Amino acid sequence: MNKNFISFLISVMIISLVVTVSPVYAAKRHASQPQKKHHAKKAASVRKSKASGPRLQTLARNPYLGAIVIDAATNKVLFEDNADAKGYPASVVKLMNFLIILEALEAKKITLQDKITVTAEIAAIGGSEVYLKEHEVYTVDDLLYALMVQSANDAAAALALHYKSSKEEFVRLMNKRAQELGMRDTTFRTVNGFPPGKGLTPDVSTPRDITKLCREVLKHSNALQYTSAKQRIFRPGARPFVIRNHNHLVRNFEGCDGLKTGYFRAAGFSIAATAAKNGKRAIAVIFGSADRRVRDAKARKLLAQSLQEMEANLSPSYATVTQQGVSSLNE
Repeated sequence: MNKNFISFLISVMIISLVVTVSPVYAAKRHASQPQKKHHAKKAASVRKSKASGPRLQTLARNPYLGAIVIDAATNKVLFEDNADAKGYPASVVKLMNFLIILEALEAKKITLQDKITVTAEIAAIGGSEVYLKEHEVYTVDDLLYALMVQSANDAAAALALHYKSSKEEFVRLMNKRAQELGMRDTTFRTVNGFPPGKGLTPDVSTPRDITKLCREVLKHSNALQYTSAKQRIFRPGARPFVIRNHNHLVRNFEGCDGLKTGYFRAAGFSIAATAAKNGKRAIAVIFGSADRRVRDAKARKLLAQSLQEMEANLSPSYATVTQQGVSSLNE
């Protein structure tokens, strides 16, 4: 009986001790948790800061950063609004990649049927792509369609590396060609217009400079074959991969047969578009629109009004655009 009583007392004491100590321990444990969370959050923030680096300045505006329309034949400016604004051309850069490959073809340095084997570096590029896989083989012709219709970053790299030994060498050629064309406010840093990574700076150009590039591209008779394609089967098979043109104007604006769109967040939506009517051709370039639909609507309107102005001046005296005509484009 005494033994039972003693056991009972010991049990009561143990329970009392646990009840007394547990809240203290719990309180200390609870108090330490926010501190741990704070340190973890801070560490994550530091890691994120180091990884991302300084944020690229956003240049996108409403309705756009800058715009210009020219007569493709005479280079006469039909409309301009902040046409020398420096922006990030994004994938519009691929027009220079395209031009260099077209010129290499014309010089017979490469051929359309040259076979290009995809490397691991090319397959890993990402962004807008045709999902090239390591060891796949495509022709220059295949990859030119991928470049201009799908705006494929992997195709851009594959073409650059096929023609030159490195992307860096190809970029040097891009800048050399830009200077030859009088693109004084343009600096290329990539073969595809990819947004810059940590510690890097983006490609830079202006709407006016891009019109110079467009005019040079249009000198090549086969250029519009690629830029006007609405869609194309890139990878045939049981489940074919169909590429569709990012330039919606080739589908919904009569006479539009090129050229190239571009986008990343800080750059906004840009387009270099060309259209022809009754033997007249206009080139419109819009940089840095905050909205794709606004960019496309502006491009359609500017092209339509410019072509109308060009048609109205078919007489031999057609050399300049009247101030009234220019003003109407601003409406």
